[in-house]
Amino acid sequence: MRDREQPYTETLTVPAGWWLLGVGLVVAVFWIFWVATPLLVASIAGVAGVAIVVIGLRAYGGARVATDPDGFSAGRALLPYRHVGEIEALDAAATRRVLGVDADARAYLLVRAYCRGAVKVMVADRADPAPYWLVSTRHPAALAASLAARAVQD
Repeated sequence: MRDREQPYTETLTVPAGWWLLGVGLVVAVFWIFWVATPLLVASIAGVAGVAIVVIGLRAYGGARVATDPDGFSAGRALLPYRHVGEIEALDAAATRRVLGVDADARAYLLVRAYCRGAVKVMVADRADPAPYWLVSTRHPAALAASLAARAVQD
């Protein structure tokens, strides 16, 4: 039955506004070097700036959240379905609260500032030091539903 279900997959890409800020940063770096150094040095600084911005934003925005056949994956971590406990879809206010006053330093976090919602998954493995996972998502209800359906079957 699991094969007929659609798995949930999301890549937490950075918003377009962040790319625009990156372009502004590169322009500023190029301009500063252009004013103070020869054009060749300014061009090298501009190319280096482009490389840093592209690599940085792609790496930060490349986090993948999915309900894979083997378990719930968030970034590089995998939580097998047999260890998935209570699942809670969180709105923006609840996410802020869990990241703030209700936070546990032992929790596994995959949090992105530009994703307002999140899913909190309790870990039902006594050997695991993390009491829960807090994972950012743009669609908390859909991720929670997919997780709940797969965790029950396992």
